Amino acid sequence: MQKPRTTPSIKSSQSSLPLTITIDLAALESHLWEAANILRGPVDAADFKTYIFPLLFFKRISDVYDEERQRAIDEPGSDEVYVADYGHTFEIPAGCHWEDVRAKATNVGDTLSRALRKIETANKDQLQSIFGDAQWTNKDRLSDELMRDLIEHFSALQLSNSRVRTDILGQAYEYLIKKFADSTNKKAGEFYTPRSVVRLMVNILDPQAGETIYDPACGAPRSYRWQYSNEYEKEVMTKIQ
Repeated sequence: MQKPRTTPSIKSSQSSLPLTITIDLAALESHLWEAANILRGPVDAADFKTYIFPLLFFKRISDVYDEERQRAIDEPGSDEVYVADYGHTFEIPAGCHWEDVRAKATNVGDTLSRALRKIETANKDQLQSIFGDAQWTNKDRLSDELMRDLIEHFSALQLSNSRVRTDILGQAYEYLIKKFADSTNKKAGEFYTPRSVVRLMVNILDPQAGETIYDPACGAPRSYRWQYSNEYEKEVMTKIQ
């Protein structure tokens, strides 16, 4: 019998963002940029994305995992075996959850690095190398104090599906790319496809229900979906559901 995973208790947060509300785009953008400011000084602005994006993805994966686990617990007839065998979107090995890293007071970067690598290995078909190659163990750049501040800052964000929509995360990703590019005097188009270009591509392709879009140069998964929010764009996007 597979041993059920024990989910760590959640600590209280000092953030002004309540854990119980749905996060809108402005609040998410602001919070993520504040995370970059925590790194300012020890980390060059050109490297912000190397650290911020992996933490954003890690927190999202952990929160969705918890949400799915709670859903399994709440199902009629659920027991420990059912919960342990529940098919998660992404698997998190024991000791590699966000809260496991958060609980560490020393060697935080090393704990984080090992957790990210194990998650990639456990989900190698979907997440291979997704967390990049940030030097989390470099204490000259990332002291334990700085890492704890950064982890606590992200801990204030509840990034489960019920709290933040996928398209909001995608737009926040674009926002950060643009901010990081501006801070290093580069153009955001070097890092992601602008929304207007994706809209043009979708209109030219005019995808129909049941069709599949193959784009070997697509750097951001589901970028076609993330680009749209208003009613016209939603209508266009229903064509590729």
